[in-house]
Amino acid sequence: MNATERGDRIVDAPELEPLHLEDRVDGPAAAVMMSAGIGILVLGLLTLLSEASVPVHDFLEKFEFGLGVGPLSGKTLLASAGFLVSWAVLGTLMRHQEVDLRRWFWIAFTLGVLGAVLTFPPVFQAFAAD
Repeated sequence: MNATERGDRIVDAPELEPLHLEDRVDGPAAAVMMSAGIGILVLGLLTLLSEASVPVHDFLEKFEFGLGVGPLSGKTLLASAGFLVSWAVLGTLMRHQEVDLRRWFWIAFTLGVLGAVLTFPPVFQAFAAD
């Protein structure tokens, strides 16, 4: 049964019919998009917190392992961990779910934009600890 027969908003492309593609749920795609947004937001929050708090800055510096990059290594490691952990959790929870992919995209996009804004120097420097 194609998307048109199911009453979905999406219309199948007739040129893809010879490929006999199976329908798949959108949950895993939504999970990875949301996880990417969460990872970017974690990076932005850690950037802001590192500038605003000396203890957080010092904690993040411990992840540099003598490479001389300062708290950047801690920020990226923890943001990557936030992405991977949220992907594992959301991917497991949403593995068999059919979701509104557009809505999940826009939520993830909003998280990503917010996180990216928090990494701009004029934003995080406004919260600098003296």
